[in-house]
Amino acid sequence: MTGFAELHHDVVFGRSAGKIIWQPRIQCWYTDKLVAGQDLPPPYTGMSIVEVYRALGCSNRLYPWFNPCFRRVEPASVRRVEERLDQTDTRTTTETPVGKHVRVDRTSRSTAMTMPLRWPVETEEELRVETWIAEHTSWEWDQDLFERSVREVGDLGAPTVYLPRMNVQDLYINTMGVENATYALFDWPDTVEAYFRALDGCHDRLIDVVSASPIDIINFGENVHAATLSPALFERYHLPACRQRCDRLHAAAKFVSSHWDGDCGPLLRYARETNLDGIEAITPQPQGDVTLEQVKDALGDEMFLLDGIPAVLFDETYPVETLIECTHRIIDMFAPRLVLGISDELSSTGDIERVRMVGEIVQAHNDRLARGSS
Repeated sequence: MTGFAELHHDVVFGRSAGKIIWQPRIQCWYTDKLVAGQDLPPPYTGMSIVEVYRALGCSNRLYPWFNPCFRRVEPASVRRVEERLDQTDTRTTTETPVGKHVRVDRTSRSTAMTMPLRWPVETEEELRVETWIAEHTSWEWDQDLFERSVREVGDLGAPTVYLPRMNVQDLYINTMGVENATYALFDWPDTVEAYFRALDGCHDRLIDVVSASPIDIINFGENVHAATLSPALFERYHLPACRQRCDRLHAAAKFVSSHWDGDCGPLLRYARETNLDGIEAITPQPQGDVTLEQVKDALGDEMFLLDGIPAVLFDETYPVETLIECTHRIIDMFAPRLVLGISDELSSTGDIERVRMVGEIVQAHNDRLARGSS
């Protein structure tokens, strides 16, 4: 691994002598333009996402390349059948020895993502089916894919992965949707908690594989949002599971962060109780619900901030001077425990040249440190 990979490791493991890394996510900007049939602006026209990063001279948080190195293995008795209902909708039926469930997804012309019309779990019996699947799922490591990915993108950053969502966040985002899950938590508490135990066991088996792998920068892909994950739910379910995960991964010498990209104000007081090394994507004002000072108070001098610059500052709605001032403030407040990035991604209307400009500020910061130590 060369280039940004070494710097990325040095920053998160405290070996960078104060240097930081600029690691913006621009996948949304890139993908939205492709889906809309738009050319990328020059000089990026016709480039792949990897080529754009290299042209910008900045690092990439390489989840899309390294997450597939951990393969989910379900029992052979689990059978999934997809059926195209019309031009936009697809029904997926999952059959198991203990029952089945059905989900229906819709595509649109405006995004590469799909939206659920019917969640896979909408009844208590379907949740029992999903519990059985989690109980019988294992994981395996793909060394060949890892080596190919290092060769393809290893100069852009250290290998990094995110783990599946835990308990309540899984119900909200993967399995049931917020409304259905909220009712389930109160109407079927025993069945829900049995599912959470099965999910914990499934993820423990994944952590066994992660711990033995050469990937040592780990994220929890939680998308924590205080408007749905209340302090009471956070304390009861999320916090204990997060601490248990962190303890296991720290025992394997991994750096661990979690993705909190919604309103975080009511939950920031728990930051240092999580056992996390850092938190990714906390979004400050004017986009999020917290100030940089509140974030600093919550993380203290022990925890890393990953990202930090509100995505809206990359749009022409805000003068470039506001972005410059924000960038300098974040560096002053959080370096060296800082993996600077965009909270959460550059939007499809963002100015890609502002990404380059922030990179120049970070390079100037690192150059000053290098001159001071020479």
